[in-house]
Amino acid sequence: MTAAIELISTPTRRRAPWAIVVVIAFLAIVAALAAFGGLLFPDAMRQDILSSLLPAGTAGHPLGTDELGRDVVAMTIAGTASSVVGPVLVAVGSMLCGIVLGTIAGYERGWLDFVIGRWTDLLLALPVLLAAIVVSGILGGGYAVTVILLIVLFSPSDIRIVRAGVLEQSARPYIEAAQMLSLSRWRVMFRHILPNVSTLVITNVMLNTAFALVAFSSLSFLGVGVPPGTADWGRQLTDNRAIMFDNPAAVILPALLIILVACAVNVLGDWLGERLSRTGAGA
Repeated sequence: MTAAIELISTPTRRRAPWAIVVVIAFLAIVAALAAFGGLLFPDAMRQDILSSLLPAGTAGHPLGTDELGRDVVAMTIAGTASSVVGPVLVAVGSMLCGIVLGTIAGYERGWLDFVIGRWTDLLLALPVLLAAIVVSGILGGGYAVTVILLIVLFSPSDIRIVRAGVLEQSARPYIEAAQMLSLSRWRVMFRHILPNVSTLVITNVMLNTAFALVAFSSLSFLGVGVPPGTADWGRQLTDNRAIMFDNPAAVILPALLIILVACAVNVLGDWLGERLSRTGAGA
């Protein structure tokens, strides 16, 4: 009887479902390809006109080649870094802006909250892709320009989310106790409040990574992201759309990877959010 009571009272350890295990394994492979893909295929963009438009299943070219004779698999693997690192930088950079400005706006309030709020309203009123296309066209495009531009355009939602979390935490008794101890405002904001909104931060970073991946690929597809001749999934789509019926794999493979990585990051973010929320509730 005692053993039965102990068994019931002991919390069961939840294991990650098989779908999450698959998602984590898939993202680990993508991360490895992003880190070492360029080393595996340093000549992925080398042209070989004599080998152009080879079909899938050709010896040495399992998914064929494009119209310039470049191997589809090699280009896709080599382009993983360009396609994935940029969106991660966008998500992290926009969240850093959100943490700083959102925490200040939510805790200080007053005129700072008003100024930051109007700035976010202005940016949220802009269509992200259209604004990115216009500004990139004016500045000449490029990888760094695209990353910085998307950080600015993605930051308003992060600022609002962090601000809402800080506002909710600011009314808690532990903040009043910290203020009574005459702790500095910066210590209260970033040592006491910010850790308690970490669940919002982590889940929104994952969500923004998925959105940024699609936006980054879209800009590259439109010709204002990475420059021509760069190994990148979005660039592959625009370069190979003319050979869709000659070698479908040249378009399907990068498009499928964009969709799968975006979905995998989103699923992992949802799972982490639920897990962290459950842990916080239990604490």
